[in-house]
Amino acid sequence: MPTAVLPPRRVPAVADLLATGRAAGLDAVGVTAAEPFATTLRHLADRKAAGLHAGMRFTYLHPERSADPTDALPDARALVVGARSYRRAAADDGAGDRRPTPSSAGDPPRGRVARYAWEDHYRPLKAALTVVARELKAAGWRARVVADDNALVDREAAYRAGLGWYGKNANLLLPGEGSWFVLGSVITDAPLAGRDRTPPVADGCGSCTRCLDGCPTGAIVAPGLVDARRCLAWLLQVEGPFPREHRAALGDRLYGCDECQEVCPPNRRLDRGGTSTAAVEASRAGDGAQVTVDLLDLLAAGDDELLDRHGRWYIPGREARYLRRNALVVLGNVATPDDAGVVAALRRALVDDDPLVRGHAVWAARRLGRDDLVGDAGGHDDPDPLVRAELAAPVERR
Repeated sequence: MPTAVLPPRRVPAVADLLATGRAAGLDAVGVTAAEPFATTLRHLADRKAAGLHAGMRFTYLHPERSADPTDALPDARALVVGARSYRRAAADDGAGDRRPTPSSAGDPPRGRVARYAWEDHYRPLKAALTVVARELKAAGWRARVVADDNALVDREAAYRAGLGWYGKNANLLLPGEGSWFVLGSVITDAPLAGRDRTPPVADGCGSCTRCLDGCPTGAIVAPGLVDARRCLAWLLQVEGPFPREHRAALGDRLYGCDECQEVCPPNRRLDRGGTSTAAVEASRAGDGAQVTVDLLDLLAAGDDELLDRHGRWYIPGREARYLRRNALVVLGNVATPDDAGVVAALRRALVDDDPLVRGHAVWAARRLGRDDLVGDAGGHDDPDPLVRAELAAPVERR
């Protein structure tokens, strides 16, 4: 029986693929070779050995896989890398630059959400990358979309594709656009590398140290080096009690932390109306965007309801108790101590079945100067060691 003859495969023009990506909604697109990220692999190993990963799994779980595109797609030869802006403005703040402030009497205390988590920005990113992948597949090549998973280090792919440079906060900054971007790639076996390949972007930070100086916990320990053990965005996603030494610094951040991006001069210029080719002006957040969250409402909701509302977030073990833990820390930082709703929420949390919730309620009540609530709830006689540790630890009054 004669062997079937496969039709010859057409190599799409790189310029056409880049145009396809932009037309599909990407703000920047580039191409690079699917070579192993040797430098990234070494950095991951060094940081893990130093404990800077703080137990983070993600790309640290199998770094040799996350730093090699051919692991995600055997015989891969190129990456088509895309960036999509998530620079949005809340309805009440113009540029989205929100700062932690205590709630006023009568106003429900609210927790702030980092901009990247206001909406699902990865869905349109992946949809746009899928359009590029389809074009490659239509030409007879294999293609796989990867974004926000441990299959590939997205920032390194984008750097190699010439989309931007590594800022001192370890984020990727696009020239004239800043760092408010989600990143992803199409891995393909099409021989695109070397065709109109864009060189890496030169460092644009210069002597600026705003992100290092502005980090609330000093987590950026050196240019480009973040100690996850101090990073508020990571600590909000970690199991166990929230570290006491960083609770006051958390301010009103319920999920994520944008501080190193908010103080970054390129981002601030854009937020003040500077020109940008990718996003001429910040678009308004959608109606379903979670810009801030009512803390009292969160603390009153059941597990299923909380996971239904906030299931897009990285929540340890998919357990709603960690949302309550974070909310109680924020409550202690921003609430009005004698507000009836706040008092009622603390009373409920102080007798919760979960010692993690009770312990953080003890901290919140004491930080607000409401030790009387702890006594009323019988907290001083709590048998759980976690709660007793909270009672014994000093608390900085607000």
